[in-house]
Amino acid sequence: FNSGSGEGSLDRLLPSVNTGLSPRKRSTSQCKSEPPLLRTSKRTIYTAGRPPWYNEHGTQSKEAFVIGLCGGSASGKTTVARKIIEALDVPWVVLLSMDSFYKVLTAEQQLLAANNDYNFDHPDAFDFSLLVHTLRKLKQGKSVKIPVYDFTTHGRQKEWKTVYGASVIIFEGIMSFADKELLKLLDMKIFVDTDSDIRLVRRLRRDITERGRDIEGVIKQYNKFVKPAFEQYIEPTMRLADIVVPRGGGNMVAIDLIVQHVHSQLEERKLRWDMAALASAHQAQPLPQTLSVLENTPQVRGMHTIIRNKETSRDEFIFYSKRLMRLLIERALSFLPSQVHIVQTPQGEDYEGRTFHGKGITGVSILRAGETMEPALRAVCKDVRIGKILIQTNQDTGEPELHYLRLPKDIGEDHVILMDCTVSTGAAAMMAIRVLLDHDVQEEKILLVSLLMAEMGVHSVAYAFPQVKIITTAVDKKVNDLFHIIPGIGNFGDRYFGTDAPPDWSDDDMDEPSC
Repeated sequence: FNSGSGEGSLDRLLPSVNTGLSPRKRSTSQCKSEPPLLRTSKRTIYTAGRPPWYNEHGTQSKEAFVIGLCGGSASGKTTVARKIIEALDVPWVVLLSMDSFYKVLTAEQQLLAANNDYNFDHPDAFDFSLLVHTLRKLKQGKSVKIPVYDFTTHGRQKEWKTVYGASVIIFEGIMSFADKELLKLLDMKIFVDTDSDIRLVRRLRRDITERGRDIEGVIKQYNKFVKPAFEQYIEPTMRLADIVVPRGGGNMVAIDLIVQHVHSQLEERKLRWDMAALASAHQAQPLPQTLSVLENTPQVRGMHTIIRNKETSRDEFIFYSKRLMRLLIERALSFLPSQVHIVQTPQGEDYEGRTFHGKGITGVSILRAGETMEPALRAVCKDVRIGKILIQTNQDTGEPELHYLRLPKDIGEDHVILMDCTVSTGAAAMMAIRVLLDHDVQEEKILLVSLLMAEMGVHSVAYAFPQVKIITTAVDKKVNDLFHIIPGIGNFGDRYFGTDAPPDWSDDDMDEPSC
């Protein structure tokens, strides 16, 4: 049985092949992200942060490095992938399995599959269009949703897995080299070549011990379905590989060579930000039109006097910071789109008012200081959804690094209020905005709100993202050599939470959140 409808469906495939059969039984497809993790009761934090994957213009300037792993069934592709991940020792590696992209079967195909008469090893069994679209988007640094295929029902589970932030993508599957468009996305192509007898032994061990089959049935299935499929579809693609790995995961010499090459490629693609150049780039430039500063009334000036005073007690600091946050959030909400809405008063008269004109509103706080603004947003915006991003400054490079994010589903449809208490260089804010854009939030729907900003930070954000609206209560002119805002407010998070700041703290440096 041919699961395809005709030769036309194979036009984009390499090489041209005939029909073969190989029924399979699996539970669910696998797609895993493998960064160094710190798990707490509430959060999972990446202990090795992701450095900037974009330039000072806010645009992506490097793509993820994609390794394609191909080979026959039970050849050891996943073992090779995991050994590469282990030897690479770099954060933010994603292992993507082709099994996730099997097509959803029709009712007729379901019956064939139940009788082991559906060909799961034919290229037409895979949704190459979705696969290419997903891998291309992931390579570009975007957030993607990966289907989870259930081999019991031969359909996709309702909940798809969200994957984001790959520096290296390892894509493995029996048909990894079978599609022309897919091949274009692979930076390195590896074929795992394992002796057919070994692959047969592995299948015998697996199917007898794990699936309760008899030896005769397994051998019959291998000779009739698996072996012909390998010879017709998979083995011919070996010629497309950059590297052939004999003996699979046991070949550490080959794996070491692969890892060396990947490390050299990652080093070539590494970005290096010049924070000093960024600081001087916009000197003497007028503040951007996208900036809105809260009116400097005696009340606002008085609250700033209190929270900037180093002698102010923690209780007073928290109280007046909260007052300013409430005013700031109210100001930010005034920039959301609205439309005319007519209601009837209790007196039976029409009143022409306004109502929010959009899909939804989401607040996203840059941890940890930005989290203090969440109560003010919740107080004035009923049922608002909240997301969180943790960004820390690497003390060796001076660059921001992404360690953690939790964003609501379908955030791309919402207007987003991005909250951070202080913005000095703008590096953390820029990274947070880039994360939102990677999750399909429209730039013009992002509002950055901050209690205090330096002119440098305002310019940096506005230059990179000219459609983002910036709202703050005050803008200070200077940033010192340590990138502290001058005259500034001190380390907001430490003053608010009552913790001690390290000697080399930065206004943009976000500490690990309390859990």
